[in-house]
Amino acid sequence: MNCESIISENKLLKEENTLLKEKLDKYMSQHKNYYENNKEIINEKAKQRLKKLSEENPEKIKEYRRNAYLKRKEKLKNEII
Repeated sequence: MNCESIISENKLLKEENTLLKEKLDKYMSQHKNYYENNKEIINEKAKQRLKKLSEENPEKIKEYRRNAYLKRKEKLKNEII
């Protein structure tokens, strides 16, 4: 391969990269806007799900909280090391 072909391939890849970044920004901004606009609704639904779960199966909540605690503990341990 000569230098010209490598340069042209590099240009094509850069153009493709910028195109994909633009598409990703459009996609992410839509979802970010949705969550920013509906933050209260989403939080309320999460609280309702947690309340329903606590009424149906309180042991499951203990399991979730224990798993979250263990993950946090492991993250802190990894950050210190």
